[in-house]
Amino acid sequence: MIELRDISKKIGQIIHIKPTSLTLQTGHFNVLLGETGSGKTSLIKLMAGLDLAASGQILINGQDVTKLSPQKRNISLVHQFFVNYPHMTVFDNIASPLRVAGMAKSEIQGRVEEAADILQLRPMLNRRPQELSGGQQQRTALARAIAKESQAVFLDEPLANLDYKLREELREQLPELFAGRGAVVIYATSEPEEALLLGGETALMHDGHVAQFGPTAEIYRKPANLTSARVFSDPPINSATIQKNGAQASLPTGVSWPLDGQAAALPDGAYTVAVRPHHVTPASQGAQAVELTGQVQVTELSGSESSAHFLMGTDNWVSLAHGVHPYEVGEDHAFWMDPAHCYYFAPDGKLVA
Repeated sequence: MIELRDISKKIGQIIHIKPTSLTLQTGHFNVLLGETGSGKTSLIKLMAGLDLAASGQILINGQDVTKLSPQKRNISLVHQFFVNYPHMTVFDNIASPLRVAGMAKSEIQGRVEEAADILQLRPMLNRRPQELSGGQQQRTALARAIAKESQAVFLDEPLANLDYKLREELREQLPELFAGRGAVVIYATSEPEEALLLGGETALMHDGHVAQFGPTAEIYRKPANLTSARVFSDPPINSATIQKNGAQASLPTGVSWPLDGQAAALPDGAYTVAVRPHHVTPASQGAQAVELTGQVQVTELSGSESSAHFLMGTDNWVSLAHGVHPYEVGEDHAFWMDPAHCYYFAPDGKLVA
């Protein structure tokens, strides 16, 4: 277990990590999700001992490691770049931290071969990194982390530089690779979809602090605030100011729809409505769908999905739908929003319905 107690990081007068308290458990993946610059790597460097904390404490399995070097914390770190020793064979790369620790040759042999088998590297053990593909090089770095049997393993966007097929393959394997090894596993990513696929628990990072932390699927379904909803949505979540009067919500464009449940019970006034792009479609999805009109700004076709960025009043929204749809840039187009999937946030950003 890793416990952060009001940990913070400053460089000069610039705050990189605001005072943060967080407990990361063993037994499942702990994901740090946030866009570039949100503080994911800064937080990992603090936990790994690569950077010193300005304040607070870091405990690993109950031991205060705040002032210990990375070597004394018994951790492993895998970057998005393939960090292997070019002059060493794959075997020696995997064995390097074990030799530094003074482990017996027979135990080193066993651990390296076990890690190589797990990551399908046995035929490559006598090769050097430059003779490997990118995927094999990253597997070597992962094997080194597994063989070391660290207390904590930090994976800082480890699949970012791999091609799509390799990313998919390794993403599926990673939770199994570290399962039952007794290490706290922390995985940093900027991709919400990747966080959902990995499962476990997720800390949503924004502007140097944790906006929300909890079971990944749970916080995706129920973001605590508008910041969390924005961090956990790609393409960006759509949002607009509405006026709530009685059991009716109205956009500035004049579009309105009936409210029910918690939303209907809210006091009248201004709120923010937010809905993910895949719940805004170019065709009606049912009798409750709310028709919107927007001027198409940009269209994209990705695999089996079409997206359209459109301007609705002063708000830029996105529709994401299966299939190929005939959009014309610059023209007004009808879209339908599913109100059953809308979130409502108070002026202070907190989820209220």
